[in-house]
Amino acid sequence: MPKFAFSQVDVFSNGPFTGNPLAVVHDADAWTDADMAAFARWTNLSETAFLLAPRDDRAHYRVRIFTPTRELPFAGHPTLGSAHAWIEAGGVPDGDVLVQDCVVGLVTLRREPTGLAFRAPELVRSGPIDSSTLNTAAAALGIDVEQVRRAEWIDNGPGWLGIMLDDAEMVLALQPDFARMDALKVGVLGRHSDGSGDVEVRAFAPGFGIDEDPVTGSLNAGFAVWLTREGILPPAYTARQGAAIGRSGRVSITSDDTGIWVGGSSSTIISGNVHLGELRAACRMHIAQLGDACVVAYTYAR
Repeated sequence: MPKFAFSQVDVFSNGPFTGNPLAVVHDADAWTDADMAAFARWTNLSETAFLLAPRDDRAHYRVRIFTPTRELPFAGHPTLGSAHAWIEAGGVPDGDVLVQDCVVGLVTLRREPTGLAFRAPELVRSGPIDSSTLNTAAAALGIDVEQVRRAEWIDNGPGWLGIMLDDAEMVLALQPDFARMDALKVGVLGRHSDGSGDVEVRAFAPGFGIDEDPVTGSLNAGFAVWLTREGILPPAYTARQGAAIGRSGRVSITSDDTGIWVGGSSSTIISGNVHLGELRAACRMHIAQLGDACVVAYTYAR
């Protein structure tokens, strides 16, 4: 029975069990799309990553990233967590630099004193949000649209819509209505007033199968590309995320002449093996049961 090395990594952590957990399956070239999707549903984490041989000679490894409901072209905490797991399993970067191959293309990472960091990719969608979409997002967040200080598309793959509020206290007080959010992926940011220079971030993406993501690299990358380039946030700052759901994530943003870098600490919490044969048997049973359920539902509808 084929088995594959497995890691569960705490990414953007600020101490034990404070970041965003990521499931990583190593050497997953033999896995089918259905295998990956089923395993990601089963882990029920915000993302599960599968490491494969790279398609591009410039890359050290390839990663495919799945939420419980779909595959993503790019995501931040799986990028850092996958790189951490790859190095821990014996992967050798080129000095302090390594390159990840993913759906969105090649992503560069580097070692920093606090851990790994990835260079923020350029936005695939940016610019103003139309009034109808902004009204929907504000209503889902439970705020008046007049309380939104700035709003932009900051999509680097997952589809993020970025909203800036007056302060961190407003961000932490949000009680979203996820049913009203529908398919929107909404990120919210506000500055802390304690003089630290930190910002508070929350990420809401019920369309991914996770109502609130604990700590989100892609969203923080999008905010940094938008707000540092406009001079609203400084070239270097720390984003806090996860307090509203019992986490204490920390995302470091730094900018230099090579780009905007998004970094944080990662640590492996669980390691072991995944048995693919048992997984495929479970998938066949699940699909058969789902087929029966579909027939019953269709007959009833008639």
